Amino acid sequence: FNSLNHDMTLAEFKFIWYMEYSHRMWGRVVGLAYILPAAYFWHRGWLSRPLKGRVLALCGLVCFQGLLGWYMVKSGLEEKPDSYDIPRVSQYRLAAHLGSALVLYSASLWTGLSLLLPRHKLPETRQLLRLKQYAHGTTALIFLTALSGAFVAGLDAGLVYNSFPKMGERWIPDDLLAFSPVLRNIFENPTTVQFDHRILGIASVTAVTALYLFSRKIPLPRRTRMAVTSLLAMACVQ
Repeated sequence: FNSLNHDMTLAEFKFIWYMEYSHRMWGRVVGLAYILPAAYFWHRGWLSRPLKGRVLALCGLVCFQGLLGWYMVKSGLEEKPDSYDIPRVSQYRLAAHLGSALVLYSASLWTGLSLLLPRHKLPETRQLLRLKQYAHGTTALIFLTALSGAFVAGLDAGLVYNSFPKMGERWIPDDLLAFSPVLRNIFENPTTVQFDHRILGIASVTAVTALYLFSRKIPLPRRTRMAVTSLLAMACVQ
């Protein structure tokens, strides 16, 4: 406030404070929603041995996620000597916080669906194996795209260029590799971070579309076909 935000009112500060407070409280509610039922089911003997390991891993990941959130926020409160830049958290810690949240969400969803829905026993044909491999590769690409979005947010890289498909007047901006060494640009140059996020986003949509088209050539159960179609629909919405 003394260095940068002199004109901030108390009401504006309260808005930011309550956003952070509600996020923390919601995170704690999520933690309790994991740990309390898990303890109850464990005590009742309703968990198989493999499921116990998975439940422990999920509960541990919930706790780790909270710790990582604190570590991320801490980076935004650290004084920078001789610099009064806009306070922001480390883009590296933000990406780690988002990445662990995605892993937690995906693992929870996978565990829940594997318990609710029996696995389809399909013949392991060459085409089906290729579809599985391609689906796993597409998942990794989408995950990488989401992580790159955290770098965009952490660096406010979305403010650098607001035109599409070109960035300003060029397809490839002049300051794409302005930082030295070159590797720093990928993580710390706002222009490069936005450029990478665009490329990864386009690649993800292309991969999802190709996955959908490839799946149409293979006889698949109705549930699987619905999942692939929903994936394409969500990619278009995104």
